[in-house]
Amino acid sequence: MASNGSSSPVVGLTAYGEHVAYGVWDHHAVLLPRTYPDVVLAAGGVPVLLPPRVDAAAAVDRLDALVLSGGPDIDPQRYGATPHPGTGAARPERDAAEIAMLHRALERGIPVLGVCRGVQMINVALGGTLVQHLPDAVGHQGHNPSPGVFGTSVVALVQGSRVATAVGTRVAVQCHHHQALDRIAPGLTVTGRAADGTVEAAELEGAPFVVGVQWHPEQDATDVRLMAALVAAAAETSAVRTA
Repeated sequence: MASNGSSSPVVGLTAYGEHVAYGVWDHHAVLLPRTYPDVVLAAGGVPVLLPPRVDAAAAVDRLDALVLSGGPDIDPQRYGATPHPGTGAARPERDAAEIAMLHRALERGIPVLGVCRGVQMINVALGGTLVQHLPDAVGHQGHNPSPGVFGTSVVALVQGSRVATAVGTRVAVQCHHHQALDRIAPGLTVTGRAADGTVEAAELEGAPFVVGVQWHPEQDATDVRLMAALVAAAAETSAVRTA
């Protein structure tokens, strides 16, 4: 386990790099909604924010688990597509940083949880593609009712999958996304779908715990089961590495 002065697993959280205004300041900042570190703490982990820089991928060597957080659209050039009119502005630095962090985490064999953009990043980094504007495919706006407003979806999960083991085979979730997984990357298995067929969960075959969910589990402070599963997997894999 990473050295943190306690037995709690250290969980890295990928962060935004944005121009923001707060207090008397108006500048570039590294930030993340507080719900992420709060749910890691509630699950028994120690949260650490990772800036969107490729050279920050070296920090993965000090972690027990990695969370690829939600955020802006991935650059379609990453999966060989032309940008859709509804696709948001690219964040190439963050894309590159998260790809580097994910591959380092996979090399080390530490648990990974992808949240919303995070599951999309796992798929793209491993060779998959995305639906760039989901309403074109499903015919409704339910997954992203309006900017800044979370929708609710009911997700059916495959029994025996890591996600279902953590939260059950049917769960109501909070979502805010207009993109989703399309062609699934080699090695990934779809383990959850919404009623309209949208991929809501995927897991990497042969890995101790590499899970992505299209919803936002950090938005429900009363339900830390999925993050607790990540933290438990981190403690288990760390014990194996140090045995």
